[in-house]
Amino acid sequence: MERERNSSSRLLNVGEQAPSFSLPDQNQNVITLDDFQGSKNVVLVFYPRDNTPGCTKQLCGIRDEFELFTKHDTVVFGINPQDAAAHRRFVDRHGLPMRLLVDRDREVVSAYGCRGTLATKRTVYGIDKKGMIVFARRGAPSSEDILRAFREQVIRTAGGLPDSRTAG
Repeated sequence: MERERNSSSRLLNVGEQAPSFSLPDQNQNVITLDDFQGSKNVVLVFYPRDNTPGCTKQLCGIRDEFELFTKHDTVVFGINPQDAAAHRRFVDRHGLPMRLLVDRDREVVSAYGCRGTLATKRTVYGIDKKGMIVFARRGAPSSEDILRAFREQVIRTAGGLPDSRTAG
């Protein structure tokens, strides 16, 4: 049991393949991560609860800079275990442009190492168009930090930057 708990709260590493999933959004449309491979970068924002001060601040911050994500061919999804109705109220109340995904059984929360004892751990992942994790951080990183990881990955794959995962 302890091993299972540790694996469900371990931050995934940059360079790992992102775990695949399919989840419904606030409107019951099913979103499948693999559908974005080859076409879009993906940001996953795992957060504890809708309409709480910290979560509202984080997601409204992304909302306010959403155009930056769009310019960088990036879609953003929020994820927590709350139901679609709660997500719809949160989206409507704050004018959030991103879809909020419903992970009722916390399988995706666990697969991405975001399962806390009482709540989902605030965590952000950036996944490139190949399905690889290029950004992984707890807390509420800035939009610039997240997007920088995508820009650096493009430069790295073009041979312009050393791979920080293997640099000595």
